[in-house]
Amino acid sequence: MLYFLYFLVGGTIMVLALLLSQSKYLFLSGIITALPILTLINMGMQMKNMKEDTFHTVLQNTVFGAVGMLLFTVLVFLLTNWLKPSISVMSALAVYAVFMLSGKYILSMFA
Repeated sequence: MLYFLYFLVGGTIMVLALLLSQSKYLFLSGIITALPILTLINMGMQMKNMKEDTFHTVLQNTVFGAVGMLLFTVLVFLLTNWLKPSISVMSALAVYAVFMLSGKYILSMFA
């Protein structure tokens, strides 16, 4: 259930960023600029408040989430060659949701 909450919050942030942007180029540059800064701030806060093993687990989940976001972006890009953009986004979102919901099982294979 916690993964669903993370998925919902992250998706809401991405949708709000898209709605507030004036063009696709502004949206992409804003996301590219904001994500590393937010990641560094988040990691700094985590290092102060977590033990080493917990921090390692969080980073493992972060890498998994980044791979999921990359999967989503690449799928949208590829699917728009053959499908309408709205169908491409919904299809990629479905694959992304399955990927993220299966995360606990996938990560347990590497532990």
